[in-house]
Amino acid sequence: MNTVNIVKPPEGTKSPVIAPSAVTAPSAAPNFASKSVPRHLARGVIGFGLIIGSIAMVPVAGPATLLAAPLALIAFRGCPTCWMVGLAQTISRGRLERQCVDGVCTLTKADPAAKAK
Repeated sequence: MNTVNIVKPPEGTKSPVIAPSAVTAPSAAPNFASKSVPRHLARGVIGFGLIIGSIAMVPVAGPATLLAAPLALIAFRGCPTCWMVGLAQTISRGRLERQCVDGVCTLTKADPAAKAK
C-alpha cells in the first residue's frame, strides 16, 4: 500500500514536487458500496430480517434459530455499521470527487459534463 502524507509548506517556501501517480492513486480504503441503491437496500432488508427473525423465533423454535443470525453478516458484508457505510458510499458514488492541488485535498461535487467526455 502506498501512503503519501502531504503537508502544505509554510508561506514563502517552495511546495514539494509530487508524482502525479501519487495524487491520483486509488484509495486503499475498504469499499462497502453496492452496484445500486435498491440492491444495497435489499441486502439490508435481508440482513436485518435475519437478525430480527432469529431473535424473535427463539421462544417458538428454541435457541437453534440463533444460528441464522451469522448469515446476516454475509448480507451486510460485515456488520450493520459496514452496511451503513456502504449505503453512504453507494448514494455518493459519482457525486463527489476528490481534488488535490498544492498538497491540499478537498471534496467537491463531480462535474457530470466532464464525465461524459
